[in-house]
Amino acid sequence: MNNSGMFLPRALERPLAALVQRLIPSPTLRHAVIPVFMVILVMGSGILLREITLASLPLTTVNNLTIVPILPEDSPLAAETIRGIVTASKTGEVPFLKGDKDYLGYLMPVDYVMQGMIADTGGHSHLFKQHHTVALIIDWVFHPFAHLRSSPMAHMAAMMGVDPAVARRRHCPSGLDLPEMSCDTCPYRRVILVEVDHGQAGHISGSSLLASGTVRTPVGFIDLDTQTGKIVQIKPVAKDTAWKDVPTPDI
Repeated sequence: MNNSGMFLPRALERPLAALVQRLIPSPTLRHAVIPVFMVILVMGSGILLREITLASLPLTTVNNLTIVPILPEDSPLAAETIRGIVTASKTGEVPFLKGDKDYLGYLMPVDYVMQGMIADTGGHSHLFKQHHTVALIIDWVFHPFAHLRSSPMAHMAAMMGVDPAVARRRHCPSGLDLPEMSCDTCPYRRVILVEVDHGQAGHISGSSLLASGTVRTPVGFIDLDTQTGKIVQIKPVAKDTAWKDVPTPDI
């Protein structure tokens, strides 16, 4: 313990400690200032990173609907996606979209592995109810980014030793089973819509929908062809996520 640094290697801590002692000679004052400085540094860094993230999101807005793609490569699909949803909304096909409310839509593959954290879209998003939890956790530990970008069906297929392409096509949450459709080039996407309550008059859009003072409530999801805007299915959802009362990050 005497030869190890408390937070950093001892070789780095010694010069930093000497600098702090010169800047704040009083031990009492130093013991009061350092914890406050650490809190400000940590919280300030978090706020800064959040603002940088919000500023980098590829948001697309039409009227009272804003679309944010979950995967960067889906950004070019946002324009046709939001056009199809707005058109369907004008004809009354989307009952949970109301003109006096503001909505945020998360654009993702129909079998995106973490969609249950946004809304309860059905059994495919209830990974915690399936009997592969340990294997999925291990896969996430060793391949965190690949795991999030892969579908539950791909994971299940790998565990069961079957063809992932066939498994994904036959168990696609959108109900499509098209032999000519390749999962690698699939044009179908899911948009999970949440209603945003910002407690003020007028409409807000873009990154304002993700502000810390807003309340986001799931209302439904839409599966559609992002090349044509044709809608495959529209379903309302409950107000809670697939994890019910289990605490989850606020997405």
